[in-house]
Amino acid sequence: MKTDTARQQQSSETEVAIVGCGPAGAVLANLLGLCGVSVLVLERESAAYPLPRAVHFDDEVMRCLQTIGLTERVLPHTRVSPGMRFVDAKGRLLLDWSKSMDVGPQGWSASYRFHQPDLERILREGAEARPNVDVRLRSEVFAIGQDDDSAEVKYEDLSNGTIKSCRARYVVGCDGARSLVRRLIGSSLDDLGFHERWLVVDALLKRPVPSLGEHSVQDCDPVRPATYVRGVGNRRRWEIALLPSEDATAMAAPEKVWRLLERWITPEDAELERAVSYTFHSAIADRWRSGRLLIAGDSAHQTPPFLGQGMCAGVRDAANLAWKLARVLRVQADDALLDTYESERSPHVRAYIELAVRLGGLINTKAAEAAIPGGMACEEPARMETIKPLPGPGLAAGWIGLTGQVAPQPRLKDGSLLDDYVGYRFAALVQTEFAAKLSPAVLDRCAHKNITIVTDEAPDLQSWLRAEGAGAVLVRPDRYVLGGARTPQEMETLIAAV
Repeated sequence: MKTDTARQQQSSETEVAIVGCGPAGAVLANLLGLCGVSVLVLERESAAYPLPRAVHFDDEVMRCLQTIGLTERVLPHTRVSPGMRFVDAKGRLLLDWSKSMDVGPQGWSASYRFHQPDLERILREGAEARPNVDVRLRSEVFAIGQDDDSAEVKYEDLSNGTIKSCRARYVVGCDGARSLVRRLIGSSLDDLGFHERWLVVDALLKRPVPSLGEHSVQDCDPVRPATYVRGVGNRRRWEIALLPSEDATAMAAPEKVWRLLERWITPEDAELERAVSYTFHSAIADRWRSGRLLIAGDSAHQTPPFLGQGMCAGVRDAANLAWKLARVLRVQADDALLDTYESERSPHVRAYIELAVRLGGLINTKAAEAAIPGGMACEEPARMETIKPLPGPGLAAGWIGLTGQVAPQPRLKDGSLLDDYVGYRFAALVQTEFAAKLSPAVLDRCAHKNITIVTDEAPDLQSWLRAEGAGAVLVRPDRYVLGGARTPQEMETLIAAV
């Protein structure tokens, strides 16, 4: 029996409390730690979930990992992906979504496969190594209150039953689809209409099976749609639609699973790591902030997996929010800056979810019914290009022709990547000729506002600026373009916005 002394409340203070240490929470902790913000991370579980979940991330995520200094640790656990193909029930190609495996404009390849437990371990270790970040496992949050100055988080240390509390300037809920923080905000979910049961099977190959190929494959079989994903190492995944009449538990039994997999592999080829049914959802929270409480990741949105953008969206949330929190906490910006988090991120993630829902419809539909010309299935498969939606209304300044785009990351003349030179701050990318037109006062204001000026004569950087008709472009810490300048006067307006 616990004594009153053992269960007495212990209190602490921090600038930001993060509830949940999945990918979104861990990335946010690393980014805030990089800014010198004091962070308390409260995670209910004692360790990262040991089995596969997300299996794909993109160049934007890798760029974020670069910012927090973890790419060298993550890269050995990844594999560049050539993209995805959609085929009909007879194996004919309907839609080709291949991606270049070369390094692209972001400084990284477009698509990576990975094993989520590896990534989560590296992210947590990165956060724990930062002196201003305190990661507390087995800590279950059960209540949060707020006033004009701070929020109070109450939680139980599950290792000994002690009730503790923490005062934080802001609290960010990265606590998953059943988010407590979302409920406390008073936010409901906007249902985007996709709810389907799928069996997710992870297998470990015992020998090479060349017929599986390197591409991910969406089998658009209207009877039983399925997805094949080539993972890292010997890992392979299948996601197989369950029929309305099928019992999810029964279908996860090994004999049933092997019957479903027999068109691809047999027990001689692989062993089953796990088989579990999921209901894929599509939803967005209608409110991401209430005063000092905010939400990110699965707490704010859920998507079907067909685009591989679920975890990516959570990392983008963290990247958008971290620098804004840091500026507000350092009194470099008004609290209203945090309102641009939802206004920018919600429409952006909605665009990805809506496309994933449409692809889910394609996977479940015959080619003709999916508005793909029938002849293309055999002779000219449709090509799909990767979408890059712009953020919703938010921050903009100067000439807005490029506002909201992700700035490219070329290599500079010395061979270094742009972000490594800039660091985690604003950057002014400037044409060489345009730089000569800027007054010393403008350059002084950039230095005063901690804006890195990049006038490097790297061909890729200078040619991009010329092609876009910009003398200079101001890039935010999350690598999105705030605005551009075509004249010295526009440059002054641009700098004044920081």
